[in-house]
Amino acid sequence: MAVIVALGAFLMTLAGGWAAQRVTDRRHLVLGLAGGLMLGVVGLDLLPEALHAAGDEVFGVPLALLLFVAGFLVAHVVERLLAVRQAAHGAEDGGRTPQVGLTAAAAMVGHSLADGVALGAAFQVGGGMGVAVALAVVTHDFADGFNTYTLTSLYGNDRRKALMMLFADAVAPVVGAASTLLFTLPEEPLGAYLGFFGGVLLYLASAEILPEAHHRHPALSTLLCTVGGVAGIWLVVGIAD
Repeated sequence: MAVIVALGAFLMTLAGGWAAQRVTDRRHLVLGLAGGLMLGVVGLDLLPEALHAAGDEVFGVPLALLLFVAGFLVAHVVERLLAVRQAAHGAEDGGRTPQVGLTAAAAMVGHSLADGVALGAAFQVGGGMGVAVALAVVTHDFADGFNTYTLTSLYGNDRRKALMMLFADAVAPVVGAASTLLFTLPEEPLGAYLGFFGGVLLYLASAEILPEAHHRHPALSTLLCTVGGVAGIWLVVGIAD
């Protein structure tokens, strides 16, 4: 059953990527929506789940929060190092590095893989839990596909690479759900990963996507798309609970 639901997540992810491609003439709205979706996923989905799963504390601070901050810093350091390297090879200062987009998209694939594992584990616990997790995974995988394609393209990667990462993101929950037929991922490592990944996503949303969305089009419509993205994730999380 988990694998069948994961196939629905596969289709929703592709639908999200398709939507991101079809509105290229409203790029600022796409980026505004993507930023809102990412902010909502981090604050309302990933971080609460990470805090619940990785409950240990290190010097009085939950491990998930430490990894959340670490993810933010690692994303910042990696981007700066890649930018310095690009500038040293004669690239235009301030240009975007394609490797950052591919790395971020790969993290999205890892997140979708974790979604699939969580889906399979939920069905092992019971049907009610499985249905709740299935609703959350299938619904927000639309946002995952949307963000994966947007992130890859935003950093200068061509359409072929963006589609490749989109397809990998779509397949990931199916692979994750199928893997639970063989083993179960412990809760603590999954929570730690989600905390770290949440920090990475927050950096990309706040330092890259939202500033880009408002740089050339500081319109009210862009702001409304961002708020709408957050509200949409809140709705998904509320329905799933």
